[in-house]
Amino acid sequence: MRQDTMSKQDIPMTASRRRYLQVTGGLAAGTTIGLAGCVEEQLVGTAKGTLVTHVTDQPGDIADFESCIVTIDGIWVKPAGGADPDTPANTTENQGSPPENTPANSPEQGVGRRYIEFEEPQEADLVLLQDGETQLIDESELDVGEYQFLQLDISEVDGVLTDGSEAVEIDTPGNAPLQFQAAFEIRESQQTVFIADFTPIRRGQTGRYHLHPVAQGTEVIYEDEHTPTPEQTPTLTPGETPTPED
Repeated sequence: MRQDTMSKQDIPMTASRRRYLQVTGGLAAGTTIGLAGCVEEQLVGTAKGTLVTHVTDQPGDIADFESCIVTIDGIWVKPAGGADPDTPANTTENQGSPPENTPANSPEQGVGRRYIEFEEPQEADLVLLQDGETQLIDESELDVGEYQFLQLDISEVDGVLTDGSEAVEIDTPGNAPLQFQAAFEIRESQQTVFIADFTPIRRGQTGRYHLHPVAQGTEVIYEDEHTPTPEQTPTLTPGETPTPED
């Protein structure tokens, strides 16, 4: 399912942005996600908040593409401080399950991570997500607490180059989930907006591309740190593009 796009400035719930800059080496490290229950002293009782996930694209080699459509089946999240020892490692939301090609003993099934499966796979054309444009792909209720990172479960990438030919191969390094090493919080009865920035990078002259996270463009926005301006609406609605007031 393709959702409408919007600029970062027009995301309705625009809190003051926290930008998490990471060194390049941290981008390729690890690749997994999944949240498991409440973490002692980190996740507070049954209090909930909302994680709102957007995707965007910073220029890498996206100029090579006429279109670059990414299909995302779900996300993983990892609470800080470890996992509840009584919660199985493969706990999932909505009775979903991690992808079939994820081995049970792989890092993607690591203890303390939670997989959130979307009701419908979400498609995003990275060519349309440049220059600060974003696309909403999910809103999920999570336990209050601190989280270490977020990962995208990308099941398919279809790219058409500007010369009309199809890209030979577009994937993630090691065909692993795309990991964003940006810590974030879920605050009680608040929205946390996670903007995951990634882009295709050409692999030499092979015609093959890897999707890579862009740390400098990955942002976390908190609702309770935001003072609305007249152009901004106070809530986020999936698939809705805000209309500026005259």
